[in-house]
Amino acid sequence: MRFMDSGLISLDAAATSAEEAIRAAGQLLVDSGAAESSYIEAMLASYRDKGPYFVLAPHIALPHAKAEDGVNEASVSFVRLQQPVAFGHASNDPVELVFALGSSSSSDHIMLLRKLTTLLNNPANVEALKQAQTPQDVEAVIANAEQ
Repeated sequence: MRFMDSGLISLDAAATSAEEAIRAAGQLLVDSGAAESSYIEAMLASYRDKGPYFVLAPHIALPHAKAEDGVNEASVSFVRLQQPVAFGHASNDPVELVFALGSSSSSDHIMLLRKLTTLLNNPANVEALKQAQTPQDVEAVIANAEQ
């Protein structure tokens, strides 16, 4: 399982649309070997079909698709956008923090969501992710949240 390790973090990524933001987060999973490129397309299709249901909190999106759509390893990537982007959510737009979730089983999915929820439920952690200068800063926020 890979949870936002430095190879899965991109700070100040340029995206001008929700689809570009999803693609950026998904590409980190693909580049790391955690998912196939088909998984990015599945996340985009899910967004087109169902809308921004995964914009779970103000400024935070958690795009994902089904494990059979190309997940090789349970993983979470993190993209902080250079400029916030509208996903079309009534109350949580615009999105600045994008976490692509790839899980290979429902138990992995629950475990990754629990880790992410623990991290993001603390407003200080969310602020620290917005201010992080390096992937190592992000890893430090995660390590502190898990203590």
